[in-house]
Order: sequence, then structure tokens, then C-alpha cells
Amino acid sequence: MWLPQPQRHVWLLNSSAMNRYGRNLLVILKTDFLSEKAIEQEYHYLHELVLSTESPEQFCIAHELVDRNRITSRKKRILKEARHFELRPFRFLINKN
Repeated sequence: MWLPQPQRHVWLLNSSAMNRYGRNLLVILKTDFLSEKAIEQEYHYLHELVLSTESPEQFCIAHELVDRNRITSRKKRILKEARHFELRPFRFLINKN
């Protein structure tokens, strides 16, 4: 017996109603049974997930600052250096992962 394969839908969630968080997400769905409300709820869950991982606290947990001969994990110093578009000479952000 042949069963139809669910169609794959691609949603670029960048409409003004869904993009109140200031980001674009590409979501690939394998079903066409989701309503617009369910898609918006999924977008909200994805936003919460991404927001928790890109917070300054998580950034400081995942990085160390090397300043010439010193290595520091102090949050205030890491955030101060990360504000610069380019790091100052002899300063490096090292990802602990």
C-alpha cells in the first residue's frame, strides 16, 4: 500500500508580526497540518531557546580573556573587551568549548 509522503514546507519567519524579536529564523516543517498560530508558537519557543544561549552570562561562561600574559574569566573584563569591534592588541577571546 502506498502512503503519500508528507510535504516539506519551508517558512522564513521574518514577517513583522513574527519578527518582534529582531531575528530571522528558517524553519523547515515536514507537515502541512500546522496552523499559523502553531507556527508562531514554535517560533516563540525557538526564540526562547536561542535567547538563553546568547545571553551575556552564557557568553562569559563560554569564553576566557587573554591579556598578554594573564588569563581571566572575570565577567566585567570579558564584556568590556567584547564591546570593541576589533579587540585591542594582545587581547584574545578564547572559547572554552
